[in-house]
Amino acid sequence: MAYDITIFLIWGWVLGRMSETLQSGNGFDFPLTGGEETEEGFGHEDAGIVFQPKYPASLPVLEFPKPLVGLVRRKRDWVVPPINFPENDRGPYPKIMVQIRSNNDKEMKIQYSITGSGADQPPVGLFIVDRNSGYLYVTQPLDRERQDKHLLLAHAVAVGAGIAEDPMEIIVRVIDMNDNKPVFTLVPFKGLVPEASIPGFEFMQVTATDADEPGSANSDVRYTIINQEPELPSPNMFVMNPVTGAIQVNAAGLDRENIPKYTLEIQAVDLEGNGLTSFGKSIITVADSNDIAPEFEKSSNTVSVPENKVNALVVKMPVSDGDEPHSSNWATKYRIVDGDPGGMFTVSTGPSRLEGIITTAKPLDFEKNNHYTLLVTVENEVPFATTLPTSTATVQVNVEDRNDVPVFDPVEKFFSVSEHLPVDSDLVLYTAIDPDIMAHKLMYRMDRDPAKWLDINNETGMIKTKHPLDRESPFVKDGKYRVVILAIKDEIPATGTGTILIELEDVNDNAPTIDDTPLKLCNQDPRLVHLAVTDRDGPGFAEPFSVELLEGSNMYCTAQMDKTGTVVELTFKAMREQRNFYINLRVTDAGGLNQDHVIHVTMNEDSCMTWRDFCVRP
Repeated sequence: MAYDITIFLIWGWVLGRMSETLQSGNGFDFPLTGGEETEEGFGHEDAGIVFQPKYPASLPVLEFPKPLVGLVRRKRDWVVPPINFPENDRGPYPKIMVQIRSNNDKEMKIQYSITGSGADQPPVGLFIVDRNSGYLYVTQPLDRERQDKHLLLAHAVAVGAGIAEDPMEIIVRVIDMNDNKPVFTLVPFKGLVPEASIPGFEFMQVTATDADEPGSANSDVRYTIINQEPELPSPNMFVMNPVTGAIQVNAAGLDRENIPKYTLEIQAVDLEGNGLTSFGKSIITVADSNDIAPEFEKSSNTVSVPENKVNALVVKMPVSDGDEPHSSNWATKYRIVDGDPGGMFTVSTGPSRLEGIITTAKPLDFEKNNHYTLLVTVENEVPFATTLPTSTATVQVNVEDRNDVPVFDPVEKFFSVSEHLPVDSDLVLYTAIDPDIMAHKLMYRMDRDPAKWLDINNETGMIKTKHPLDRESPFVKDGKYRVVILAIKDEIPATGTGTILIELEDVNDNAPTIDDTPLKLCNQDPRLVHLAVTDRDGPGFAEPFSVELLEGSNMYCTAQMDKTGTVVELTFKAMREQRNFYINLRVTDAGGLNQDHVIHVTMNEDSCMTWRDFCVRP
């Protein structure tokens, strides 16, 4: 009963002290300022130090539980609340934290010791205990960011008896004292914002870290912009979210061409904006947007261009653009929007990308149109960021007259004529015209006449035959004969070229022919002879052919055409004696034109054998 009352009284005192000084969680808080103090000197033999500390009158006491019978070991059934000690306390050191007591210290001499983190384990010597009085000291400032708590075991041993009480677990908890400033993670911060951004556009975020206790007010950081350089066009072009550190556009008027960069001075303050402060910078680059339209340096151009030239330079039109050089916002493209319905011109971007170049896409014809008024627009390669006016320019193009070459009409003339057209016949009148307004007299000349069949009147352009035409001539390709004529200006030299393509109509003017090489045969076993028939005429005047034997030749052989109608088959009769004779035969084409042929035949002796076209003795 007495034991229970003692425990009750001790814990009543401990809990009372806890309620007065508890700062964070359940534990004993070391007083930051001393109250009444008593003079009690002692010597610390274990630590090797001797000093006369002053103990606070309200020093907490931690007592070992009293054993049930005698000084015997027992299992503890209670938990000692932690000791809360502020980090970076100024001392002086060593500084007393708490007294450890055994309930048996009045009956026998007790000696105290500690083990664990900060005692006999690293950091060794951070905590010491007076072995006689049980006073627990800290020897130097604690750092929560290095180690936020230490676990100690307090030991009480009866001197002489050699009996120890169960170790008492003591937790020293280091209390955060907001001793760390916020630290910006990357300084200076760099951001990029398009110049056409509207208020409310968020484009970057800054962050700061605080090494104090996470989740506490000591590490709760708030952000603020404290200065903007330059302060144009408004001193508050940007605003910062105090909690997240996000930066967004706060006012309209960002213009890269006037102010390409801003520098913001920012601060981060912990303790929810009421504690320690750090400063940093944010460099904001204003990115280019296509907010400036390109403009022609000259709004009107007058040029002269010679006629009849393709890809001829008409004009170069330089422009200016204030956007970022060599970007798509700065590079230009062009269109001809009026004045060229026939597509006579084309416009392209020059190598500098700030120049429009107009060239001729087709030959200009002074006689048809000697003046053009072109309307040209210029834009950037990418669309405008805002509504902007489009710059235009006009180009007055005057077409210069040139000495045009004569032009045959048509350039290639095609007609048909019989190949039996008589010599000195008029074949065709082929003339040219002078495109120039002031027409000149033209002269004509034959430029290419491969077979020399034709002649031309130099003044009139009348073409006549001077030699017979022949469809079967090697100068005729696929039944067509090609002639090139020149038309020449006699006053101002200029020459035009025309072509005549003459299709020669076929006439049955070529008789069929066969190979009339002499034949040598065996008189006892003459072979079948094949003779190919050829005819230079075209279809209708050649095959199929027919054949007949003349002048008694049928006494030697028979003759007929093969199935194709193009080969003569001669079948000779056997003879007793050697003979030399002639075969007369007539071959007729499909048009009725025929030709006679005489073939010399030699019949060798009956004792020979045939070998190729000859008979040889065995």
